[in-house]
Amino acid sequence: MPKPNNKTKHNDDNEEVKIKEDKSSLAEFTKRPLPTEEEVEDFENFVEEEAREEGIEDSLNEIYQDGKGGIVNVKKLDIKKRHGFFFWFFTPLIIIGSLAGAGYAAYYYFYEQPGSDATAVEFTLDGKNEIVAGEEFFYTIHYHNLSNININDVRVSVAYPDNFIFLDSFPESQEKNSIWEFSSIPARYHGQIKIKGTMIGQEDETGIILANLTYTPENFSSQFKKETSLTTVIKDIGLDFDFDYINSALVGEENEIKVKFRGKENNYINNFRLIFEPQENIEFISGEGKGEVKAKYSLIRPGVWQIEEVTDEEQELLIKFKFREKLTDSQEIVLNFEQKKEDSTAAGSGQTKSYEFYTKTLNFEVMKSDLNLTLIINGSRNDQGVDFGQTLNYSIVYKNKGETELKDMVIMAVLESDFLDWTTLEDGLGGKEKGNTLSWSKEEMPELEVLARNEEGTIDFSIKLMELGEIELDKDYQVKSYAQFSVGEAEETTEEAREDIDRRSNTIINKINSDLTLDEQVRYFNDDNIPVGTGPHPPKVEEATSYKVYWNLSNTLHELDDLKITVILPDYVVWGGKDQVTIGTIQHNNEAGAVVWDIGRLPITVYEAMAEFSIRITPGEENRNKIMVLLPGTLVQAIDQETKTIISQITKAKTTKLEDDDIASGDGIVK
Repeated sequence: MPKPNNKTKHNDDNEEVKIKEDKSSLAEFTKRPLPTEEEVEDFENFVEEEAREEGIEDSLNEIYQDGKGGIVNVKKLDIKKRHGFFFWFFTPLIIIGSLAGAGYAAYYYFYEQPGSDATAVEFTLDGKNEIVAGEEFFYTIHYHNLSNININDVRVSVAYPDNFIFLDSFPESQEKNSIWEFSSIPARYHGQIKIKGTMIGQEDETGIILANLTYTPENFSSQFKKETSLTTVIKDIGLDFDFDYINSALVGEENEIKVKFRGKENNYINNFRLIFEPQENIEFISGEGKGEVKAKYSLIRPGVWQIEEVTDEEQELLIKFKFREKLTDSQEIVLNFEQKKEDSTAAGSGQTKSYEFYTKTLNFEVMKSDLNLTLIINGSRNDQGVDFGQTLNYSIVYKNKGETELKDMVIMAVLESDFLDWTTLEDGLGGKEKGNTLSWSKEEMPELEVLARNEEGTIDFSIKLMELGEIELDKDYQVKSYAQFSVGEAEETTEEAREDIDRRSNTIINKINSDLTLDEQVRYFNDDNIPVGTGPHPPKVEEATSYKVYWNLSNTLHELDDLKITVILPDYVVWGGKDQVTIGTIQHNNEAGAVVWDIGRLPITVYEAMAEFSIRITPGEENRNKIMVLLPGTLVQAIDQETKTIISQITKAKTTKLEDDDIASGDGIVK
């Protein structure tokens, strides 16, 4: 192998560098001839051209490449729209809204989230808003832990209305039927407390129940409180009461009060106690009533009665008493009605409590006189309703109750009213009439010259009320009547007596019943002369004839209740239907043949009402040459709300004469 030809050279740092000439191309390069100046210039031009073309290619690639480095299809042109005004206007708003929403979400999550709110406990109370006295009902207390944490040391306390009677609860309370305690209530838990009870009180009396909730949230040291309440109204007591008594009383004479009562359809008071409030000048004559008491009762003490049973039938308790002396001209007597129940609430657990549900105050005129006068009108000493045109029959009963005889007596009747027809006065004794008074002395009645001790007598007379005329609502539609006496012949003494209550009898007020009237017509033609009937008229044997019945009610003075109009159709009169009413309902009973227009309550704002229906007859041979009765008389009944009197009227019979039809009227004889 030939030996390498090595040479030693020095670099820029004067270090020796050995070069192997046989393995380097430098020797070969140095052996080549050097390029000319033209060749160098051509080479430089070539290099510059190559660099320029490479730069152009790179620029074109940037233009025709997509975002992923691929080649763009230049045959397809995509135009990008420029952003307009709305883009630049709303984009900042959207960005701001997004940032605000994100901020609120963060705030709600960290601060307002229900699961972390210590006050997120719901506490409510529900129950009846209206009840009847004595009715059992429920109060329900709801508690709801809405948070994600437990609440501890929970206490529910209730303050009941004074007229509330506790009966039961679930769950049972821990203390006096009004406190419930729970060591802990879990998160999201909903519970309730049901309280059963009743309320007894006056009509329209309210009761307010108050409930409190206290608790401590888990991981809290503070106690929180919730409150709620509910109001319940007693809409009715479930009992009807009526009182019959004379409002004037003579000292030393026996007086009576009849207490009448019955249970309504919805009644929950089955027994009660009646208390006559004691007064120093009142003495009870008989607590037992001497067998006249119809109610089942027991006498607790004088002036206090325990009624054992209440039914839907009217019962009566008789109270007898007298005034031992006169304290004032007018004296009130108060009757209280109550029920005793055990009070198991916190306020009085284990005690018996009285719950008053009705109070009646009676006003008496107390008189101290030697002559006892009693006024009676139409057989009654009490107030009562009367009708327009009705006759008032008066009786004055007098009796000397003094220790000595009475001389030269004058007895006077005072009748105060704008509706008395003095032309109808009938007085068999010939009393003197002056203004609104009628008086008798020894001239008309010799027995009044000397009236011995315990001697008595009666004066009778009558007078009519005026017939119904035009109603004037500013007038007082009533008659106020009383009797009085004087001693001595001078007429002026009777005028003085009018100011002296000790010389008076009882006073009776007769309120005039409302002006309810029924106009009843049976017609073949109406007011426009249009036929509303069918068939022949006058009727013919074996042929049907129909008529129209019109009922028109009018009423302006007082409101009415239980208003009902009833007629019983004869067997041969057939109900034809085609009925219409402006108020209430009209019905026909096939079995009884009764047509009933049931209105019920009629306020004075409804001063007119109308009903109509059809009837049909088919006369038989037995009816030939006869007048047939179509309506035998219609009964109108109602209760006057002002006078508390039953108003009752019966119309005249209607026949085939058609008395109210000017066109079809005639003899009405069946052909």
